[in-house]
Amino acid sequence: MTECFDCDNCKESLYGRKYIQMDNGPYCIPCYDAHFANTCDECKELIGHDCRELYYEDRHYHEHCFRCFRCDRSLADEPFTCQGEELLCNDCYCSEFSSKCIACEKTVMPGSRKLEYNGQTWHEHCFICSSCQQPIGSRSFIPDKKDYYCVPCYESKFAPRCTRCKKTLTKGGVTYRDEPWHKECFVCTGCKTPLAGQQFTSQDDNPYCIKCFGNLYAKKCSACTKPITGFGGGKYVSFEDRHWHHNCFNCARCSTSLVGKGFIPDKDEILCRDCSSDL
Repeated sequence: MTECFDCDNCKESLYGRKYIQMDNGPYCIPCYDAHFANTCDECKELIGHDCRELYYEDRHYHEHCFRCFRCDRSLADEPFTCQGEELLCNDCYCSEFSSKCIACEKTVMPGSRKLEYNGQTWHEHCFICSSCQQPIGSRSFIPDKKDYYCVPCYESKFAPRCTRCKKTLTKGGVTYRDEPWHKECFVCTGCKTPLAGQQFTSQDDNPYCIKCFGNLYAKKCSACTKPITGFGGGKYVSFEDRHWHHNCFNCARCSTSLVGKGFIPDKDEILCRDCSSDL
């Protein structure tokens, strides 16, 4: 007697018919499709045993149903992205959701190197200095209205230049006669001592430290022969072609201060009235 070979579901003989062997027994094709085939998430029809089935996030698709929701391109062998419930090819996803380069107006593809600033996006190679036209990349830059400059170009183009050495001032500096100077370049015309933060004066528009100005241009006290600079609240007295510091304007005999008092000149000396009356 021949052993029976029937479908485990419909019990019909499988001799001479296609069948699929499952763990619990063989099934004819109609029974297999009815009991084991998945339903396509797109067309809602069964995915038969002879169809290529694609699976993504608990959803099953016929090969021809697994397509981009926007352009209808097959995604069976293409990279794709899921946006909500929609499957999108990379081109459609980028066109819809990726930013565009402000320079070339092309899509900045996910994963590509880019630069974002002030709400705008550039390809890394499109973000260039407005002066030298070289990509700025990860270097520092300075915005100027709608232009962007690398630091060397900005300094060369816009930064003030020192009146003395003509090089750019990138920070700090000194302003003298409405002109910019490096601190190290702003020095005494005489001794070259730096004047930044120090008292100074000028002669013929040239800056001088107090010492050099006193030695070169200030009047000399007739008593102590030191310069009368007038700095630090210093006052002086002049008589004819002679000059004295306030504290040096004293009687030559008794050393009484003559500031605000009457005095008598006696040749090279200055005397108070009392001392002059003893002559």
